[in-house]
Amino acid sequence: MEPEDRITPSRENCVYTSCYCEENVWKLCEYVRTERTTPLEELFVVFISNENRMVPLWKQKSGRGDQPVIWDYHVVLLQVRLQSSSLVYDLDSELSFPCSLKLYAGQGLRSDRNIQPAYHRKLRVVPAESFLLNFASDRSHMKNSDGSWKMPSPPYPPIHTAECQMNLDDFISMSPAVGWGEVFSLDHFLQRHMGDSSSSSSSSSSSAAASSL
Repeated sequence: MEPEDRITPSRENCVYTSCYCEENVWKLCEYVRTERTTPLEELFVVFISNENRMVPLWKQKSGRGDQPVIWDYHVVLLQVRLQSSSLVYDLDSELSFPCSLKLYAGQGLRSDRNIQPAYHRKLRVVPAESFLLNFASDRSHMKNSDGSWKMPSPPYPPIHTAECQMNLDDFISMSPAVGWGEVFSLDHFLQRHMGDSSSSSSSSSSSAAASSL
């Protein structure tokens, strides 16, 4: 991607705090809203989780080789473009930033077909404008029982709204009855955004890495 086509800063210049993916994506949305680099209507915040809060993702920086990382949830930014393919912005991925949805689906998400049902992914897709208006986190989920941080917190103040200090669980929840946006199975999500009901990865290494899940 040419620099003049970027809607966000380069990866190394983005606001980023390890293990705070939801806030990293909020900051990406805020940047686009402030700088007006693309219509905000193109952007969707995607929470990836399930009822068990155990979801595998591949090509993550914290992964080892071709083994997936098991997150309780993960958050990425999706740009849906009418004239070209959709793009995924994931600051925790080893893949390019941004990355085509097709490549991210094939190498980062892969398929649910070779893994146990307990690990099947669901995705809550929230319009970026709605996310900016409604998301709030007091970061309490990142504190131990003694009040110490599990991971260092971002240097800026917690994100909140006039009405709410903490609603992260409503975004992580994969119940359609709560929260904002729409909830999809992985296949349904890919079918909607790629016209495909499965990821494009079918390599033996993918199956081998998923065989223990």
